[in-house]
Amino acid sequence: MSGISTLACVMIYIISYGYYVVASVESARDEWNFESVNLNVDLSRVLKKVNGRFLSVAIDASLVAEEKFMYLLTSPKLRTLAKALTPAFLRFGGTRQDFMTFNPTFLHSNENHKNSVFDADDICERLELPPLLEKRLKQEWTLQEILLDKEDLQRKYRSVKFTECAVDLLYSFTNCSGLDLIFGLNELLRTSGNSWDSSNARTLLQYCESKQYSMSWELGNEPNSYEKKAGIRVDGYQLGQDFVQLRKILQESKLYHNTGLYGPDISQPRDHRRDLLEGFLESGAEAIDACTWHHYYVNGRDTSLEDFLDPEVLNTLALKTHEVMETIELTSPGKKVWLGETSSAYGGGAKGLSDTFVAGFMWLDKLGLGAKLGLDVLIRQVLIGSGTYHLVDENLDPLPDYWLSVLYKRLVGPEVLSIEAFSILGKTKRVRVYLHCTNKKSTSYKSGAVTLFALNLSKGPARISVPVTISNSTAEAFVLQSEQPGEEGLYSKSVKLNGEVLKMVDDRTLPSLQGTPLPAGEHLRLPGYSFAFYVLSEAQALACR
Repeated sequence: MSGISTLACVMIYIISYGYYVVASVESARDEWNFESVNLNVDLSRVLKKVNGRFLSVAIDASLVAEEKFMYLLTSPKLRTLAKALTPAFLRFGGTRQDFMTFNPTFLHSNENHKNSVFDADDICERLELPPLLEKRLKQEWTLQEILLDKEDLQRKYRSVKFTECAVDLLYSFTNCSGLDLIFGLNELLRTSGNSWDSSNARTLLQYCESKQYSMSWELGNEPNSYEKKAGIRVDGYQLGQDFVQLRKILQESKLYHNTGLYGPDISQPRDHRRDLLEGFLESGAEAIDACTWHHYYVNGRDTSLEDFLDPEVLNTLALKTHEVMETIELTSPGKKVWLGETSSAYGGGAKGLSDTFVAGFMWLDKLGLGAKLGLDVLIRQVLIGSGTYHLVDENLDPLPDYWLSVLYKRLVGPEVLSIEAFSILGKTKRVRVYLHCTNKKSTSYKSGAVTLFALNLSKGPARISVPVTISNSTAEAFVLQSEQPGEEGLYSKSVKLNGEVLKMVDDRTLPSLQGTPLPAGEHLRLPGYSFAFYVLSEAQALACR
């Protein structure tokens, strides 16, 4: 048996599932107004396999514009939220990394460095932000964001100096949360000959090594826009040479000689121009462990709700990814490719959209399609920092995309399987589906289990027919809907899992995130404007054993 099933599907119709019925009258009316979707799957082989830290996150470097805000990273609540996203990289970078310089306050001796602020080993227990100070910092951060927004609009960025304290706070956050830190260095420190001036980076590296801070590195952020931001032009070939210089510095270090180096963090290709990336790879490909680029679907200042639900907009990820991968494959075959920074809308996000329920359609589709395309890691902009595309809000409460990310982490493994969805009219556009092996680190599911995740971009419900090869498997459903029904609910900042609004139990405890069991042989009914994970625990997928 080939394992490929373009097969007849089980056609048992289920009137409704109580856990996602909005109202009995509305449900009855919708019974004959659904999209019927059939699936073709191949459970015999792994299509792609992504990094175990595929879904990763960023903290924007804007947080260090005033160093006191780095103390928000000692919030027990924020640490609790971050732990649930492991394993993952934590990228510290963004536009302002190229305006930051390390300004140590202690003498450059190992003894002073060891005693400078605190040691990472006991920081998790010793340093926690007092509630009153946390409240004050959150209030002041709201005002700080207004200033940062003005800088972004004017494209005038002030120079920022950070001390050992900021580095210690950042590293302790990642260490206590179980995240792997990637620190972004300033590429706009230039010599008179326009090569990278590495002296400040050397000072920072020496400090981090003296503290035994294990981390990876990047150099620069979106070099395509250096002329607009700083009046400095760095071509691709020179950029590659700068990375070679950084790699040599790292190789001189006992701690960092084999550490990760990622770049060049270019913007997505525009007008099919790839000259900067081509030049970079020509001189610097051997210096990096993965090639990074950035992707956003839309401009946050002129987008709409319709864009967030438009399958054609979602498909632009594939077009841009093919362009980048084609360029990399020609110069550096086999090089890993990352989305080193990504979210829904550039320009800091779209107000009233990027931090609401509707943003989940872009985010979950990017996770599914990105893995299918072979992207190895996606770094979500941002966990916290300036902008409106956060995973947590100004009160450090989780937003819909956060809960979506946690469920993805728990249920979805790195092995991508082949799946296609068809309706009566052909390949469906409004229902999008992806299939992975279930996360093997979860002890709740059997070997060979698969996780199907699906998005319904339409107002009406969809009925997904499970192929006969896996129709005998029981399923566990995790259906995410807005707190409010209909189009208005798309603007909500709350989300329901199987009918229950998700909230933290307390600052140190997440809810249990339980699925709802479905009997074998049932169709999967996906409500309108929703997305869901279905774990088929008895699928016995050969590729997942």
